[in-house]
Amino acid sequence: MDLILFLIFATLAVVCAVSLVVQKQPIGSALSLVGVMGSLAVLYLLLGAEFIAAVQLIVYAGAIMVLFVFVIMLLNAREENPAGRSWPSRLLGIPLLTVFLGLVAYLMQRMAPSMGTVTFGSFNTGAKEIGRSLFNQYLLPFEVTSVLVLIAILGAIVLARKEID
Repeated sequence: MDLILFLIFATLAVVCAVSLVVQKQPIGSALSLVGVMGSLAVLYLLLGAEFIAAVQLIVYAGAIMVLFVFVIMLLNAREENPAGRSWPSRLLGIPLLTVFLGLVAYLMQRMAPSMGTVTFGSFNTGAKEIGRSLFNQYLLPFEVTSVLVLIAILGAIVLARKEID
């Protein structure tokens, strides 16, 4: 059962990730990113990491995606004109992508060590230990990340104001 759930949600994560890249509208890309984050949360649950799955949904699929949608709406991005593709890229794109993905899958299967099964609830690190290490050992990267998010918001506001003027 775990293998079937893994294959379903891993495939969903990959499909949403590809959709994220090929979307023409930024809101569609943001929704595809929500699909990737949700699929990753289910994969974390399959690994027995309940706390990380909950944080994945609350922080990334919730708060960060609200921030992304806010910035996209603030920038008021318009649709771009599609660029024409050359005939060699149309002819060779799909077969070369298939060969590349097959080669990657073969190499991953050959080089990856065989792993045992994971039991649900075996992840023994709780929220208290994660919080303690986050605010003791990893305080500087945590604060740098929050400052970078603040700078990104301010940059979006500056870009939006230049368009209005």
